[in-house]
Amino acid sequence: MPLSRASVINIFQTASWMKDDLSLTLKPFDISIEQFNVLRILRGQNGKAINLQDIQERMVSKMSNTTRLVDKLIKKNFVERKICPTNRRKVEISITDLGLSTLKTLDPIIDDTEHVMIKNLTQEELIRLNSLLLKLKNKTL
Repeated sequence: MPLSRASVINIFQTASWMKDDLSLTLKPFDISIEQFNVLRILRGQNGKAINLQDIQERMVSKMSNTTRLVDKLIKKNFVERKICPTNRRKVEISITDLGLSTLKTLDPIIDDTEHVMIKNLTQEELIRLNSLLLKLKNKTL
């Protein structure tokens, strides 16, 4: 197998393994990785509402159906949707207190899961890994 193909397959397998581990961690809370990502994006707004398009642009997985994700989070009372008072065609999304408290509970649990995933790598190796992954995407640190 060519080294390029082996590298791509290895990256896919690693991403799948990490996603599976994170999904299992979130499962008891009935939250998907994509929903968790939306909650973190909204928390980063520091109380300011954001529209669906801006959430979509910040998503880790651009394939996600943001409207569907937000609808599920609304049903769980983690986020709320309001019509913009200055532009009735614009919908604004914000995180609720329940969403914030859920993230506060999840943060250390996710941190622990991530630490277990990368425990076999040194700080220097993690820096190098991130540098190489960014280089693959034509970005720099």
